[in-house]
Amino acid sequence: MSRYKTHRSHRTGWLRAAVLGANDGIVSTASLIIGVASARAMHADILIAGAAGLVAGAMSMAAGEYVSVSSQSDTEKADLEIEKDSLKNDFEFELKELANIYEKRGLDSNLARQVAEQLMAYDALGAHARDELGLAENARARPIQAALFSASTFTIGAALPLLVAWNMAGSQLILAVAVSSLVFLATLGAMAARAGGAVMSIGAIRVTFWGTLAMSLTAAVGRLFDVTV
Repeated sequence: MSRYKTHRSHRTGWLRAAVLGANDGIVSTASLIIGVASARAMHADILIAGAAGLVAGAMSMAAGEYVSVSSQSDTEKADLEIEKDSLKNDFEFELKELANIYEKRGLDSNLARQVAEQLMAYDALGAHARDELGLAENARARPIQAALFSASTFTIGAALPLLVAWNMAGSQLILAVAVSSLVFLATLGAMAARAGGAVMSIGAIRVTFWGTLAMSLTAAVGRLFDVTV
């Protein structure tokens, strides 16, 4: 066994957006297709609904991720501006504040002061961003990256059940879309868990559970409106 460890926390930003996009793409599109099919719609109408859901969902994911992560980014920038101003106007206070943080983490007061002085001499703002505000560089908000990952993975995820529906008409469509989508979700959950260093079986189970619930509910809605479109 290698003595070197591979940490995965630097993946959290793009991994969260990618998993969210793909999962939402599979679940929402498969559920939409099953719901419409359960209402005994024509095959062409089912495909139109699925395609519309794909386009609308991808754009919604991109916009939602960009807006939400931009809000996080704005908050981070505002906090950094406050730190810049404080470093400029009261450097000694900021030095004591940083030393106090290190002292609470276990260093004695003299060593904490020395560490704070050296880190602030090298990069005062970076030291406070990391140790006071908790803004690690690999976890900073990146709105464009989040939007692109979410939209692209949503499109891929949504295309999977749509392709199954495209090639499967008649009474077998609902079963084919449901089963294949659960397989897609289990695979996605396992892959996401592996990328994040978690247990693959747990990742697979949790996404298939919510996928099953979503598709069951939309199928019930479709049955409720059991009409031919």
